[in-house]
Amino acid sequence: MKGIKKVADGIFWIGGSDRRLERFENIFPIPEGVSYNSYFIDDEKTAVFDTADITVADQYIENLKEALGDRKLDYLIVLHMEPDHCSLIDKVVALFPEVTVVGGKQTFTFMQQFFPQAQGFNKLEVKEGDTLSTGAHTFSFVAAPMVHWPEVLFAYDDKNKALLSADAFGTFGALDGGIFADEFDFEKDFLASARRYYANIVGKYGPQVQAALKKAAGLDIQMLLPLHGPVWRKDLDVLLGKYQKWSTYESEEDSVIVVYGSLYGHTASAAEAVAASLRDKGVKGVKVYDVSGTDVSYLIGEVWRCRKIVLMCPTYNNGVYPPMENFINDMAALGVQNRVFALAQNGTWAPVTGKLMSEKLSGLKNVTVLENVLTIKSALHSSDAEALNNFTDAIMNA
Repeated sequence: MKGIKKVADGIFWIGGSDRRLERFENIFPIPEGVSYNSYFIDDEKTAVFDTADITVADQYIENLKEALGDRKLDYLIVLHMEPDHCSLIDKVVALFPEVTVVGGKQTFTFMQQFFPQAQGFNKLEVKEGDTLSTGAHTFSFVAAPMVHWPEVLFAYDDKNKALLSADAFGTFGALDGGIFADEFDFEKDFLASARRYYANIVGKYGPQVQAALKKAAGLDIQMLLPLHGPVWRKDLDVLLGKYQKWSTYESEEDSVIVVYGSLYGHTASAAEAVAASLRDKGVKGVKVYDVSGTDVSYLIGEVWRCRKIVLMCPTYNNGVYPPMENFINDMAALGVQNRVFALAQNGTWAPVTGKLMSEKLSGLKNVTVLENVLTIKSALHSSDAEALNNFTDAIMNA
């Protein structure tokens, strides 16, 4: 059955939601599913912005045919060449061989890498500042390199004052029959997924996102049409405000997360004691995570939310407990900045992870690693109460 939704005057959503895919990019768990958004332009000339992932191919093609009726497709506009959005290009061109495929120079380089037959497509190359008219709509192209691939373009529709923003402003999460952010409780239904999507996929490219935001600030934008997640037609400042914080590596909240690794439960018990001490001192919103049992993508999302991160783990083979080391490496790879770290180490005979974790964190920009390291000798006992108190005091006052 067709699944088309009107987005704005002359713009229709023809995408699909996938609830079967277990991991986005075969890395990030998505129990909430994901949507693949494609937009059909119903005008004197017809156009489609991006296609979708192969997993929703049947629904997508059905939607596209329904939207077109007995007309031909004039333009297939490709803003982003990542396979979850470009997988159906060859199928669409095969259905409508006279279509003109529109994209940037690098778009077509990538396209031929994925689809060698693209060499024979009817192509129209565009760059930043170029426009394309379909009749009532004129689309202006804006380059957005490394948000989060180098070929990315945005397109601005002057009729609806809508920005088609590729992967920017997207989120994990199937759409549950809706299309607009204001049809949901966004904070409850999508915010954590939007943050986790941004932090893990786009987070490394904060400066590039800032450059794109500055370009967007020069446009009268009243709608945001991303390639994943809901469309924004109201309260755009809510999402734009989040992106301003996320892309400058500023935390959303002055909150604390306690992330621990524990072989047999002793460091886990100590982590709960640290969290309880912080709450007793009035610290709000403390969250505790087991680094072995929590996918690192969720931890990264929490790092983007919180200003203070407590890392607690045992020494393992004279090094850092492997899941904790992986977490720290991921933070480094994504360029985490502007955070406060507090460290706790456990060891029965030679605890060294405080020093080793501090060395790994020292490469992060503008971070503070507190000097007060909590050392646990096998297990935390009542005799460690003063040390625990001093440790949580240092966190609270940082």
